[in-house]
Amino acid sequence: MQTNSAHAPLNVAVVIGSNRHGRFGPVVADWILDHVRAREDLVPEVVDVAGIDLPTSFARTPEAAEALTGVTPKLARADAFVVLTPEYNHSFPAGLKNLIDWHYGEWRAKPVAVVSYGGLAGGLRATEHLRQVFAELHAVTVRDTVSFHNAGGSFDDSGRLRDPSGPDAAAKAMLDQLVWWGSALREAKERRPYAA
Repeated sequence: MQTNSAHAPLNVAVVIGSNRHGRFGPVVADWILDHVRAREDLVPEVVDVAGIDLPTSFARTPEAAEALTGVTPKLARADAFVVLTPEYNHSFPAGLKNLIDWHYGEWRAKPVAVVSYGGLAGGLRATEHLRQVFAELHAVTVRDTVSFHNAGGSFDDSGRLRDPSGPDAAAKAMLDQLVWWGSALREAKERRPYAA
């Protein structure tokens, strides 16, 4: 039986993609989560790579099964994703890639928005690499992103942006696109299941 979800809020998984010691990701995550929670068309759920202990061997061990039990349902029930990534050596972190690679169908025919942060490049090279990975998984990355150049200097000691005007506008544009794609893809899949 088909359900009419045209006006139902989208479930969005906000993926914090860094597990590095002393990471800056939670500061950026708090900021974007404020934007997501302020909207009536999005319901967020956090997926934090730092809290997921998945082996890189892809061995289906009892430990891996336990870790997947905690994260896979969150990804599966998401209608859309916001992925936060720093840039490490011109790309995104290994922990994020590992999370992505442990899943396949959970990403299919869903939109992904990217928030990146870093030094001079602001994580933009990591974003471009993620676009290629998500295309292979049949996910759709939205065009607009949010990028924090010199991220540590962009926020004060309390985690507030020193100049929020540009990032706030970028977040609105990105989340508007995410909602459009998320709604369109959800409705399309209700009419005809996605198969590739």
